[in-house]
Amino acid sequence: MPYKDLFFDLDHTIWDFELNSKETLWDLHLKYALETRGINNFDEFYSKYSVHNHKLWDRYTKGYIKQEELRWKRIYLSLLEYKIADEALSKEMSVDYLTILPNKKNLFPYTIEILEYLKSKNYSMHLITNGFESVQFKKIKNSNIAQYFTEVITSEASNSLKPHKEIFDYALKVSNAKLETSIMIGDNESADIQGAINIGMDSIFVNHLQVVPTVPATHTITHLKELENIF
Repeated sequence: MPYKDLFFDLDHTIWDFELNSKETLWDLHLKYALETRGINNFDEFYSKYSVHNHKLWDRYTKGYIKQEELRWKRIYLSLLEYKIADEALSKEMSVDYLTILPNKKNLFPYTIEILEYLKSKNYSMHLITNGFESVQFKKIKNSNIAQYFTEVITSEASNSLKPHKEIFDYALKVSNAKLETSIMIGDNESADIQGAINIGMDSIFVNHLQVVPTVPATHTITHLKELENIF
């Protein structure tokens, strides 16, 4: 059966999280004069932050830590690499990070063009995201893509996280979509692709980084323009 409902992931799929996050950390590096605290190489600092952020997000999605701990500890552990053991500073920077980040507007190349193309073909488009609800809605609004999506399904609203089946069940219910005519489009194999497999939904692995796939997706693309070959 032809697809009718397209479920997109947001971060790392259409919203360029790495670029936006790096710009935000640079703003904080300047605001808090981190160079005077011994953090002279910003790229190195961001690299360390990315490692801690990835590890903590993995723990969060598996239910080992709570949202609040993820938010401040990723900064705390990054600062600790420079022997800055300052919990109060970490929490203050965490608040600023989540205030600044959703104002960034960098999307992956061809995002608007592909959304316009899919809209012109009358597909119903939705978002399924594990990101923090208040932050995600601001990202969507500020990057001018809200108009393309009928439903935005978050982990908080569904009380579940990708790849668990419950968040996909919730998404199908609120969007009034049918499983057999729906498809998941995302960059994260363990969350997006495995999540689609868990519920029996087709999937498209958006392989921006061109890694060797480890979870079998229905389709794999390396650039958003390639969606035109599928839809």
